[in-house]
Order: sequence, then structure tokens, then C-alpha cells
Amino acid sequence: MTPSIPQAADTSSQTQVLFERLRSAVLNLDLMPGQRLTERGLEASYHASRTPVRAALMRLESEGLAQRDGRGWIVAPIDLDEIGALAELREAVETAAVRLAVVRASDADIEALAELLESTRPVGDEEEGVRAGGDFHGELASLSGNAPMTDAVRGAMTRLARTRWLEVRTPESREHAWAEHRAVLAALRARDADEAARLLGAHIRSTNERLVAHLAADRRRLRARGLAVLPAATP
Repeated sequence: MTPSIPQAADTSSQTQVLFERLRSAVLNLDLMPGQRLTERGLEASYHASRTPVRAALMRLESEGLAQRDGRGWIVAPIDLDEIGALAELREAVETAAVRLAVVRASDADIEALAELLESTRPVGDEEEGVRAGGDFHGELASLSGNAPMTDAVRGAMTRLARTRWLEVRTPESREHAWAEHRAVLAALRARDADEAARLLGAHIRSTNERLVAHLAADRRRLRARGLAVLPAATP
């Protein structure tokens, strides 16, 4: 049974609670890409009023997790072209950010990032793997001291969260990603901007290549489960 939204809460609080629950359902693939959403259906499922439902859907839309479909809504499909574009954005922004971090981050900042990485060594499930990877990339970007860069990286990681669930399904894949993060951190500690940027760029590219290959090969099975995957555009 879907938990209801506390009726005593004000509209703003209802919107926040509903948004968090819907966002979690989308990222966890409990709500499938391409699945139709209706305002009335969500009102009934969550015992929420119309204004919070509409506001929550608009927030999901702003994160690329839902989109309008005529007069209704659907969970945003997985778009291979968008995945590729986000990988290009990440490589450009994150490699520039890590170069700035080499110069600007204090030793204490770097050690705090190291503690975060050690605390998220992959011993859990996919959810922990996705969260740990996103946290590492976001915190690494923040060491650049450039807020727009950090926002761009965190936004990209949010938009990629659903697909990253598919990429970190096995303990081996989570361990591999963690080891690559650790190598980037070692270069940052050594204040080697070229090596840090090289390793980070290679990590982003290889992760994207594995993900796209997985989605392309597995598209038929995903569709059978109700997952909508948009093919990459023909060059």
C-alpha cells in the first residue's frame, strides 16, 4: 500500500514529501521509464491534494525524470542520446574542475574526500553504489571552488541516476568504479593535474561506453519489463 502524505502538513511540506517519494520510485525503477502518470491517480495513491501533486511533477520534470505527454505525464524514457551528451558534458566540466581542485583544495579538503571514498567502499547493494558514485563526483567537483561547475556535475549525476543503477548491478562493477575513483584521488593528493584529469576523463568515458553497450544489447529485455529506451540518433 502506498503511504499517504500527512494531511496536517502544509502545501509546501506535502510537495516536498511527495516529490521525494516519487523521485525515489523513478530512480529505483519502481516507476518504469515511459510509465504513464496521472495527477488524479497520484492524488488517490498518496492521498494528496492536486497542488502538491502538480508541483512535485514539475520538479521531477526539471530534473529530467518526468515529462509532459499531452494533457498528462509520463516517467521520462531512457534516452541514449542524452546519456552520450551528459558524458560529454561531464568529461569537459569534471576534468576542468579537478584541475582547479589540484590548485585550490586544501590538504584537509582532500583528506575529507578520501574519508568519504573509504566510507563508501562497495560492500552493499546497487543503491549504495549509485549514491556513493554520485557523492564522490559531486564532492570532487566542489573542491574546484566553482559553484556552477559543481551544480552542473551534480545535475548530470541526477539525470544519470536511473541508468547508473543498471551499470552498477554487480559487486564487480561497483568495485571497479571505486578503484577508479581511488586512482583519481591519488593523483589529486599528488597535486598532479594532468594525471588527475586523464584518469577522470578515462573513467567517465569507460563508464559511459559500458552503460551504452549494456543498454543497446539489452533493449529488448528492458522493453519486455516495460522500460522505455530511446535509440541513439543515426549520425
